[in-house]
Amino acid sequence: MAEKIKVLMVDDEEQFRATTSKILTKKGYETTMAGSGEEAIEIMKKSDQNVVILDIKMPGISGQEALTEIKKINPDVQVIMLTGHGGLESAKKSLTKGAFDYLNKPCDIDLLAAKINDAHAASHIGVKEEKKAIDIMISIEDYTTIDEDSTIKQGIVQLKESYEKFVATGRIMETGHRSILVYDSQKEIVGILSIRDLIEALRPAYLSAPKPSMADSLQFSPMFWSGLFVNQAKALINKKIKDIMSDCPPSIDADANLMEIVEAMYSQNVRRLLITQKGQAVGIVREQEIFFETARIIIEA
Repeated sequence: MAEKIKVLMVDDEEQFRATTSKILTKKGYETTMAGSGEEAIEIMKKSDQNVVILDIKMPGISGQEALTEIKKINPDVQVIMLTGHGGLESAKKSLTKGAFDYLNKPCDIDLLAAKINDAHAASHIGVKEEKKAIDIMISIEDYTTIDEDSTIKQGIVQLKESYEKFVATGRIMETGHRSILVYDSQKEIVGILSIRDLIEALRPAYLSAPKPSMADSLQFSPMFWSGLFVNQAKALINKKIKDIMSDCPPSIDADANLMEIVEAMYSQNVRRLLITQKGQAVGIVREQEIFFETARIIIEA
């Protein structure tokens, strides 16, 4: 992300605010939290914000009333409304009052981040320009990493934490990363550990060996596999990450346009790309980022 986007999140649920602040900060945003519409209005009077995420239904003044006051203070600030079950009509009404967009709760954090970026871009350039790799990537600092000489058990623990983290209050969700970057002793990226790599490592070696004769193949029948999964899983515990990891994802420049990313993913049959800038790894673009950008364009067309 080229610059810190200042985001004001307004919601009356304390745990939701705390968790969302942590997620958005980790994604590179400068976040401020408000527990009510009244508090949000006071914050807007004292500080500049780029994007406001505003819950429609709150105690005290409603999100709709807060929207009106916020736009009076700063007509150029972009506001994204959050609505729960049954609040769709109210959310649509907010668009006539100057809201940039709305999202239903629970919402995926990647979708929310995409909306924040779109809102910020709209306030700066008026016209939504096509994005580049650097605009949609996950910063390398935010991606889970591990050393190639770590054990597979250590890798699984980190992969599990990455996959499960930030499924927060039930009102906002983050899917986590389904892979982790692998570094060597020189702090260079040498590979990636994904769930697919673990599945491949679980298979007995003989299944990939040259096919035996028909008579010999009887012993490889699935009817003899009872208990095999547990044994194969336990056999991985002390193996090294470098024994099962995939190669480093193909790289593409941070200034590459989105069609270049699509072509690279398709032609090389990969689900993620390493983003580089001046020869240094700066981020990862996954197929999820391409999906959300595609969805945004189609839905808005």
